[in-house]
Amino acid sequence: MAATGEEAAEMDCISRVSLAHPTVLSLGGSSEPRGEPGETASEGQEVVTAAPKKPINSSDGGVETAEEAVEPDINELCTDMFDKMAVFLQGELTGTCEDYHLLENMNKLTSLKYMEMKDISINISRNLQDLNHKYASLQPYLDQINQIEEQVSSLEQAAYKLDTYSKKLEAKFKKLEKR
Repeated sequence: MAATGEEAAEMDCISRVSLAHPTVLSLGGSSEPRGEPGETASEGQEVVTAAPKKPINSSDGGVETAEEAVEPDINELCTDMFDKMAVFLQGELTGTCEDYHLLENMNKLTSLKYMEMKDISINISRNLQDLNHKYASLQPYLDQINQIEEQVSSLEQAAYKLDTYSKKLEAKFKKLEKR
C-alpha cells in the first residue's frame, strides 16, 4: 500500500524531524556526533538521532507508536569499518614486524655467541697443540725414565737373588762349621 495524502506528509515530516531531533541514541561506531550542535558522543560511539513520538491522532484511535530509529548512513559506517580494519591490519603488520625484529636481534646475538665459542675453541686448540708439542719434547726423557725403572727393577731382582744365594751360602757355611 502506498501512503496517500496525510500519511505521506506525516512520514516526510518524521524523516525530516528525526535528523534534527535532540533525542540521541548511541551505537558503536564513529565518534562524530550527528545530533544538534553542541552534542557529543563518547569516543568509539556513533550518534544516531531517533524519531519523535507520533502525536496522538484522533483518527488512529489514540495509539502512540514507539520511537523509530533512523537507519545510519551507510557511507559513514563503511568509512568507519574501513578505518577500523586499517587500524587492525596495521596492528597485525606492526606485530609481525616486531616479531621479525626480535628474530633478527636474536639471530645477531646467537651469531655473536657462536663467534665467541669459535674463539674459545680456537684458543683451546692452540693450547692443546702446545701441550702436544711439550709432551713430544718430553717423550725422550719419559722413555729414559721408563728404561731406568726397568733397569732398577731388574737390579732389584738380582739383589733378591744375591740375598737368597748369600743366605744359602751362610747356611752351608754354618753347617760345615758345625762338623
